[in-house]
Amino acid sequence: MKTILVPIDFSEQSKYALNFAAQLAKKGNLQVHAINIIEGPQNHTFNTMGDGFANESEDYFFLKQLIDKTKENMNALLQSKAYSGIDVIGSVEVGNPYQSISKAIADHEADLVVMGSKGASGIDEVLIGSNTEKVVRFAKCPVVTIKSEVNLTGIKNIVLATNLEEDQTKLIQKLKEMQKITGAKLHLVKINTPNSFHTQRQMEEEFAKYIKEHGLGNIQTAIYNESSEEDGILFYAEDVKADLIAIGTHGRTGLLHLLSGSIAEDLVNHSQIPVWTLSRKG
Repeated sequence: MKTILVPIDFSEQSKYALNFAAQLAKKGNLQVHAINIIEGPQNHTFNTMGDGFANESEDYFFLKQLIDKTKENMNALLQSKAYSGIDVIGSVEVGNPYQSISKAIADHEADLVVMGSKGASGIDEVLIGSNTEKVVRFAKCPVVTIKSEVNLTGIKNIVLATNLEEDQTKLIQKLKEMQKITGAKLHLVKINTPNSFHTQRQMEEEFAKYIKEHGLGNIQTAIYNESSEEDGILFYAEDVKADLIAIGTHGRTGLLHLLSGSIAEDLVNHSQIPVWTLSRKG
């Protein structure tokens, strides 16, 4: 892992994300790219230390003022003592938030995205969605979503929820990097639901095969019975006092996504601890 991308909107949640990324950067000698996206029809990039704005027409006067003010805020944030000694770069862009983040992941060859999330519930969750959810669903690299201040040294237990059936080679490879940085114990859990039930003996054999195939260490396995996978993951995470939940997401779109939903995106909305995700399309 070399580069971490952090979308910044100056909310408390995005600052929590930047703080967590800074801790990772210090631990692994990584570079952090902080990006702010101003929603607009065009897409320009502005390094926080330069101008980069060529169009001086009257139509762009207000936008330029907004960009200048945002650059000032970004500079002030990144010059905080909390980020001294870290290779951190800030930029301001105009465009669609999700598209701009996706482009930044590719341009900077980001190995990890750390995003602040307020979560959603009820009708907001159904109708509105969020840029965070879109990034979680489609990002080409792992995404960590954060809702509160997180201390890297406090991550001692990571829950990995899996059905043990899909090819998760890339997911495991990436998650092992996070486990190495934190030194955390990995809790591999399969949620038994009424519609997808497996016996203890079946699962023990599958767990052994999975662990051997992926070369996992410092690990504990569990089968957890619950009415839904999401509740099972959340309740199990509470039981083992997990500090982070890891799960793959399918990256479904359209009708299939509306019908089947996404456990990963539900967890991003409802979990109070950080959620680490990687799309199968990643």
